[in-house]
Parts: sequence; structure tokens; C-alpha cells
Amino acid sequence: MNYFAKLIVNFAYRLHNSVVYKKRKRFFYNILENNGYQYKKYLDIFMMIIILSTIVILVREVKHPIDDFLTFYSTVIVSFLFMVEYLLRFWVYSDTSKAIIDKYESDLFLQREFKLSSVLFKVTKIKLKYVFSIRAIIDLLAILPFFHELRILRIFILFRIFKLFRYTQSIKYFMTILGSKKIEFITLAIFVSAIIFLSGVLIYIMEANDPTSRINTLFSAFYWSLVTISTVGYGDIVPVTDGGQIVAMIIIIFGIGVISFSTSIIVSAFNENMKQIKDDKLVADIVHIKEFYLICGYTEVASLIAAKLTSLVVVLDDDPLRVSRAQEDGYRAICADPASLETYKMLGIKFAKHVKSVLCLRESDVLNVYTALSIRSISQTIPILATLVEKHNYSKLIFAGATKVVYTQELVGLMAREYSGKPIAFDVIDELRSEKGDSFVDELFLNKKIIAKFPTVGDLLIHKFKLLLLGIHRDKDELLFNPKDDIELQDGDTLILIGSKKLLSEFIDSLSRGIIK
Repeated sequence: MNYFAKLIVNFAYRLHNSVVYKKRKRFFYNILENNGYQYKKYLDIFMMIIILSTIVILVREVKHPIDDFLTFYSTVIVSFLFMVEYLLRFWVYSDTSKAIIDKYESDLFLQREFKLSSVLFKVTKIKLKYVFSIRAIIDLLAILPFFHELRILRIFILFRIFKLFRYTQSIKYFMTILGSKKIEFITLAIFVSAIIFLSGVLIYIMEANDPTSRINTLFSAFYWSLVTISTVGYGDIVPVTDGGQIVAMIIIIFGIGVISFSTSIIVSAFNENMKQIKDDKLVADIVHIKEFYLICGYTEVASLIAAKLTSLVVVLDDDPLRVSRAQEDGYRAICADPASLETYKMLGIKFAKHVKSVLCLRESDVLNVYTALSIRSISQTIPILATLVEKHNYSKLIFAGATKVVYTQELVGLMAREYSGKPIAFDVIDELRSEKGDSFVDELFLNKKIIAKFPTVGDLLIHKFKLLLLGIHRDKDELLFNPKDDIELQDGDTLILIGSKKLLSEFIDSLSRGIIK
């Protein structure tokens, strides 16, 4: 390896290992390309305002003289900003240093000579792929007015309107949908172009020698053909000969077919991609939810638990049928593997900021273990509750990072043993569990403000609201059942109350206002 190649490789390693470099590149990538990044919307709004302002200046300039500063702003300042944006997008499009390092290490492992030219060719090819993309070409055309000495280039200011596609998510979705039918649109375009060419030539032959006809050039013939096949029919140019009118009738029939075919392509594209659009919108919305429960696996147990949760619920499941059922039940549900780290990268969930608790409720201990491991690798503090199918897997779930493990079969057995021969007790439990009944179990968190006005259990006057205080939950899993009136309340206590929903609501409202009547 020659000295220059060695220098390039060393520089690539320095960039790849530089925390500052990677941090800055990640920042610019997020703010330019990552729709889930919280600050990207501000850049989008700023760029849209700039684009629209330059279009307004261009339109006003047609009939009114404009200030020199506005000219300088439109042709120099804005173009400079677009140039900086173009270069940043060119930079973050691919990781050149990583490509060089991968090639060097691959050649080193295979004991073959490292050729810098081959890797530079590969990097150039990747970069040129971006340069010749539609979006990059539009970006480049928007920069051209910067060279304002060439006055004709100022017309390229109009291309800035196409840059709005970058900053408007709805337009991005629309263009993505149309792009999924690229082959169909190309076929249609070829067909329409052939019809316009043939009909243009035919109408020119039929009309050109008639002195009363306005179709006396090939350009006017093609113009008439395009207007007719699109079924617009301005009426400014019409055939006057019998042959020309026959051609017109044929073109009108073709035009109806073209419009119908175009409409069917667009409708089918939307039908095929609507689910993906909804999923993308849902993923974007989840990032902005401040607090929610994350349920991994929408089983029967999960549906019952979700109905009891007071905060918002987000469901992850890799079974499309379960996801559909969760959506029908009114929850935000995404079809993705809860055990995969890629799922959480895709969603952009920050557990410390967004997630109140994770519930691993899948029907397999192995799946729950993998899910807990994935979540715990992202967050060390988030509470994870998991259900246990086989008792011998308890230690595995704890080792995987589950905060609490519930063995449902054991709970059912204990209840059956405790209440066998006690039908009334079973009726009470069923009443509390049932959604149809008026009885309800709720939790109320006490803060310093509430305790300052109601220092003991007796001060709460719970009996006035015909509620039952089942117990008080305190730190370190301490639970005080049926507490007496003289028990002093502490900051962070959670009251476990039983009663009707209406009275529970009134009691909570009274505590928040600090007045109990």
C-alpha cells in the first residue's frame, strides 16, 4: 500500500472513531432526513417560508421594480442557504470513511492488496447516485439563480417550489405512492406519447393545406393533439376538414381511455399503500405522546389489562390479526416484533421520556424473555412486568430484566383454593372485574400538597363518598390493608379505593381542590 493510500485509510479511521464528527453528522442527518426527529419540523417550516418568499418576489418583479436588497436576498442569500443544504445532504447521504475502512479490513483479512482506486470508485458511484436523483437535481436547479450575472438562470427560481416536496410530509407520501406504480406510469406515458405523435402527424396532414385551418404547423398539431387526448379541449384550435374531424373523434375516444387508465392506477396505488401510510403516521404520532403503557403482545389477558389502564396504550405485536383486533378496540397498535431492537429504533421511542411501563404479555416465556432483554438493553430503569407461562422460567425472566413476574396459573389456583365453597366471595370478585358493573377499583397517588391538607386517613373522610379504602401502598412494596383513621399519610403513598366510578371521580376532584364537603 502506497503512502497516499495509507494516509487516506488513517484519516478514515480518525473520522470513524471521532465522537464529535459522528455526533455532528448524526445531527445534520436527523435534521435533514429523519422525520421522527423533533427539531426537523422547524427546519421544514423555515425552508418553506424562504421558498415561498422568493416566489412572491419573482412574481412581483414582473410588473413592479423591487428593492436591491430583495434581489440580493432572492438570488444570493437564499441560493447560498440552498447550496449549504445541498452540500450537507451530499455529505450525510453515505458514510465514506466506513466504506474505506470496510474495504481495507476486507482486503487485509483476505491478504490481498488494498487498491484505493477501487474503493474511491465505489464511493463516487454511491455519491453520484444521490447527485442524479430527482430531489438532488431539483436542489441544484434551485441554487443556479446564485449566478445572477446570467440573468436567464433566474427563471430557475421557479424550481424552488418543487423543494416544498422535501418539507411537506403529505406530498412525500403522495409521491411515494405514485412511485410504487412507476412501471405502469412509464407504460402509460409511452402509450400516450405514441398516440400524440401519430395523431399530431395525421391532423397535420389533414389540415395543413386548408387555408381556413389554424393547424398549419407541426407544433400546433401536437399542441392540439395533447389538449384533445387530455379531454381538456380549449377550443382555440379545431379541425375544419372531414378527415381532421375523424381523427379528432378517434383521439377523444383514446383520451377517455387514458384518463380512465390513469385514474385506476392512482386509485389502486392508494388502496395498496394506505395501510403503510397509516402505520407511518402512527409511528410519527407515537414519538409525540408524552406518557403511555407499552404492551408487547395483544393476548386475551392484554386486552383485559389495557381496558383497565388509565393512561394511553401502545400495542406491539408481530401478528397482523392481533394488531387489527387491538386497533378495533381503539388502541394504537403496530405490527412489529417486540423482541427486535430494530423495532424500537424505527419507532424512535425514548423509554425514559415516553414509556410509563412495559408489559410483556406474550403467550411464550421465550418471547417474553427476548422482549425483556431487548428493552432492558435500551433502558435500565423502565419498569417491566411480564406474565409467566411455565413456572420453571421464572428465574430466566428475572435475569432478563423483568421488574415483576406474574404467574397467572398460580393466581388462579390460589383464588380457587381460597374461595372454593364461597360463592358470594366469587360474586364480589366478578363484580369488581366486570366492565358492566358499577363497582370499580382505582389508585390515587398522594403528593405533598394533598398530605399538607389531609395528614391522616381519617382526614380524608372517605366514608362520606361511600368508598372503601382497601389499603395503602408504600415504598419497598409495603402494603397496609384496611388502615385505621389515625394512620399518618406519607408523600408517595398510593390509596387503593373501591366504589362507584362517579363517586371515585368526585372524591379525586375534591382532593385536588383541597376541599372535602
